[in-house]
Amino acid sequence: MNTEVTIAGVTFKNPVMTASGTFGSGMEYSDFVDLNRLGAVVTKGVANVPWPGNPTPRVAEVYGGMLNAIGLQNPGIDVFVERDIPFLKQYDTKIIVNVCGRTVEDYLEVVERLGHEPVDMLEINVSCPNVKEGAIAFGQKADCLYDITSQIRKKAKQPVIMKLSPNVTDITEMARAAEAAGADALSMINTITGMKIDVNKRKFVLANKTGGLSGPAVKPVAVRMVYQASHAVKIPVIGMGGIADGEDAVEFLLAGASAVAVGAMNFVDPYTTVKVVEGIEDYMRRFHVENVTELIGAVTE
Repeated sequence: MNTEVTIAGVTFKNPVMTASGTFGSGMEYSDFVDLNRLGAVVTKGVANVPWPGNPTPRVAEVYGGMLNAIGLQNPGIDVFVERDIPFLKQYDTKIIVNVCGRTVEDYLEVVERLGHEPVDMLEINVSCPNVKEGAIAFGQKADCLYDITSQIRKKAKQPVIMKLSPNVTDITEMARAAEAAGADALSMINTITGMKIDVNKRKFVLANKTGGLSGPAVKPVAVRMVYQASHAVKIPVIGMGGIADGEDAVEFLLAGASAVAVGAMNFVDPYTTVKVVEGIEDYMRRFHVENVTELIGAVTE
């Protein structure tokens, strides 16, 4: 039974990764999870300088998931290079660094710094607010997405994954724009914009008013978008959004994902990633699947 998948020339022992922002750089989970079991650890967003994040409260539980408005709090690239990369290099897993920024120059600074580091791929978070575009996310305009992707691709030494926002009218337009600009792969979906109001206090629950919805509630939307995008482009797609077990992961693979990432469920059960790996293996045994790549895009009409 072969669980290996290859994306943009990088081979993963299995198709299960962590979703950025839900796993730190693995340190918080390493007492619970054997990181060697994972295909890759995708780090929390890394910026060129430390980001304090948004004011609290910035997390709220909702039916079927959670809202977060953390604001990509992170210690910046200097601390990340000194502390997090050496930690992850202890393990037999691939390292994918999620990169965030407020301007194209911010992104490029981090991408160039990482060019000399032992990381396997870069995942570019284009759901960050673009300060030069009036705070609309980089990933919400096709021409804006094309521009930032092409500039990053020219500077990057590692394969580039563009993490697409679901908060758009047509995900295939965004997928094609990223592919045309040179992206090596896509990941989706990022969180869906949501809101919660405390009816007793008549106040917003989050200080930011809105937050990103993640968890099982978003899975049907995520599966649909992965299916649409994977059929619109020729580059691989990494699927995420509400994955809680092996069957959820297989659903994404059947829809066209080449790999999957586990996000919000890490907060519910820190062992979820390994359980998903084991669940995929169990599915392969039950259905006599020799190679996990047989499942990619295998949904029938």
